[in-house]
Amino acid sequence: MSELSNAQREFRSAMAKLPAAVNVITTDGALGPAGMTVSATCSVTDTPPTMLVCVNRSSRSHDIFTANGRVAVNVLGADQDELALHFAGATKVPTAERFAEGSWDFTTHGVPVLQDALVAVVGRIVADRTLGSHSVLFVEVDAVHTHADTGALVYFQRRFHSLATPSLSA
Repeated sequence: MSELSNAQREFRSAMAKLPAAVNVITTDGALGPAGMTVSATCSVTDTPPTMLVCVNRSSRSHDIFTANGRVAVNVLGADQDELALHFAGATKVPTAERFAEGSWDFTTHGVPVLQDALVAVVGRIVADRTLGSHSVLFVEVDAVHTHADTGALVYFQRRFHSLATPSLSA
């Protein structure tokens, strides 16, 4: 791997200061199941409801996602940092065994949906764009599931942090 340029180091440092929701994106289909932890997701439009997900092209799951064509974006809650590490590969559990952690619904939408995710957005990849090291996958939404708001898991300064739900005072 080549040494990073000054601009790349500065950019990475700046992006570490950009808090982001932690998500586990999942798929299943002709090439089988796959899942990975990502923080680069966001809404694109509500007409039709569409989000984007950025996936590193060197990831072993990249081609599985694009070939299967359907994904779930599982937004993690405040207490799901271990699951995030698991799907990030930090626990060294083989890819095929990662779904043993957590409670997954494989049948309702044809892709694994984390049953206790803060939010799960299910859809199909309708377009993709390659830019540099990543593919930007545009996902048109078919279903949205929300659960009790227990706070969120965010990635900031290269670490996971729990973000509590603010209490509403009367």
